Amino acid sequence: MGLQVPSRPSPQQLFDLSGRVACVTGASSGIGQALADALCDAGAAVVGVARRKAELRDWAAARATHGLQAAGCAADLAATHDWRALAERIQAPFGSVDILVNAAGLNPRLPAEELTAAVWQQTLDINLTAPFFLAQSLIPAMQTKGWGRIVNIASLQSQRAFANGLAYGAAKGAVAQMTRAMAETWSGSGITCNAIAPGFFPTALTAAVFADSALAAQHAAQTCIGRNGRLEDLVGPAVFLASSASDYVTGQLLFVDGGYTAK
Repeated sequence: MGLQVPSRPSPQQLFDLSGRVACVTGASSGIGQALADALCDAGAAVVGVARRKAELRDWAAARATHGLQAAGCAADLAATHDWRALAERIQAPFGSVDILVNAAGLNPRLPAEELTAAVWQQTLDINLTAPFFLAQSLIPAMQTKGWGRIVNIASLQSQRAFANGLAYGAAKGAVAQMTRAMAETWSGSGITCNAIAPGFFPTALTAAVFADSALAAQHAAQTCIGRNGRLEDLVGPAVFLASSASDYVTGQLLFVDGGYTAK
């Protein structure tokens, strides 16, 4: 008998999300919606979570016209206290969640002396508190299956400081460490926990940056590639971290910034 070579999945199978259920927060616009679209296109059934119910409905309807599975779940993540109830609503359309992408974010862009306790708390609630408690509520089903993915959205400010970014930077710095702590806590159960740190992408959060052409050009020049990000640049990294292609990757912070942090 000849030597039998163990079968292994093809590259296409590694990145295929068919049969998986994903939850993406912040899916009504910007990076969140781009990531929700990416996971849908890779075969997952996706539940988008955001405050804006109409936008979520339109997004899910648009996905359905392409034969994809998508549903919206309207929720204010800054005001949520019953996370288990929200988790039940998220899992109602397609069943238990395999992949959680925490993309909802808030950046008040205020000088430190103008930050109020309310703004500080809201910034932490959306960027840091919601990702943890939503993950905590969805993890049990992943542990039962022995497979799961947590993908947090970090930031350039997870590593460096920008003007008028104290509250946001504090939250995103904490997201990076939370991701490592999540990996230490849950990866033994087959659940990988990683984060994507985008550079400058044109979204509602960065509207002020891109409204100033000189400032946008300054940020583009800071990258190694020589341009700011396009939302499609996030598709590959997101599908990689959400799929079986990243089975042995956990606790990592992946900068998708065109080399901004390399210079």
